[in-house]
Amino acid sequence: MAKFWESGSGAAEGDHAKVAVRPPVLFGAPLLAAMVLEELLPLGPGLGGGGMRAVLVGLGLVVLGLVPFGLAVRRFLAAGTNIPTWEPSLALVEEGPYRCTRNPIYIGLVTVYFGLAVAMTSVWAVLLLPFLVAVLHYGVVLREEAYLAAKFGDAYREFQKRVPRWL
Repeated sequence: MAKFWESGSGAAEGDHAKVAVRPPVLFGAPLLAAMVLEELLPLGPGLGGGGMRAVLVGLGLVVLGLVPFGLAVRRFLAAGTNIPTWEPSLALVEEGPYRCTRNPIYIGLVTVYFGLAVAMTSVWAVLLLPFLVAVLHYGVVLREEAYLAAKFGDAYREFQKRVPRWL
């Protein structure tokens, strides 16, 4: 069974997307850095300074982001393929949210990240978001696409033609 946050299944060393940074680190590190920066060099109202409205809007965005994330994870589990980028892809998933976008997990995680930034009223987290998205695109998504094209060939290239990378 696929494990989302763990590694080490004993897979062949080269059979995985060679991403620049693992997605849990990519999303967690800027959020942690933003919290530290908010304490050292506060911008705006500071952590938790936005009141209940910011918390409710932010948590609403978190829930909204968990929907495509959760649906995509369910599809991966149903297909019997691995979710972590450091594990081999065992199947090409094209159903569920993958009919609309090739990256519903990342769209969901970006939305969750933004929701947490809003809930915490962290200007730093919002300022770090474009850098996170750039690393996601160039250091993760493009590398995953190259791996999937090499692994699944024409089937993946046809999928790329039918379904947009983002939305």
